[in-house]
Amino acid sequence: MSLRTPNMRLRPMHIWPISLLLSLALLFGCRAPAADPTTAAPAAADAAGGSCSLGLEGAGDDEAIRAVLTAEGELVVAQDITRLMALWARDSHVTDAKNTPDDTADDQRWEGKDAIRHRYVRTVFPGAPGAAHPADLEISLAGDRAAVRATTQIGSEVSPAGDRWELVKQENCWYIAGLTYNLEPAP
Repeated sequence: MSLRTPNMRLRPMHIWPISLLLSLALLFGCRAPAADPTTAAPAAADAAGGSCSLGLEGAGDDEAIRAVLTAEGELVVAQDITRLMALWARDSHVTDAKNTPDDTADDQRWEGKDAIRHRYVRTVFPGAPGAAHPADLEISLAGDRAAVRATTQIGSEVSPAGDRWELVKQENCWYIAGLTYNLEPAP
């Protein structure tokens, strides 16, 4: 004796919506969540970063430092956050001196790569600079550290000697350890 009644039988027209829903659930439910570009840093960025990620085999320190700072500007324009963050040392910082170089009380500071990544994505990239490059570089080397004073040009804005970069050499690669900008006094 069967417990089924004729009305309990699933017909093909009832099965396809269920199959479609199950397929969509599997397709979209099994994907990894998208990475947040403000916090997610690929591990590979730290492995072969800095000047070593720029194809500069055989370059001297001066050439490698200039290449890192030039690449930083080009990658800002390209909004390539992954390659941009590969230029930065792990414990790096950015400081906005707010055009008061003798008064650090009003400085704004971003500490560490996560904060710097957030600054690029949320503050720098939305401005969509068409060009950004350092000029008039004055490089001072002291072993595995370098200090660079630069004039930065972002679009039509020119900041004469307004930037101070700090770089560190780790495993034969130069990385950006710090940037202080807006060092030129307000008029």
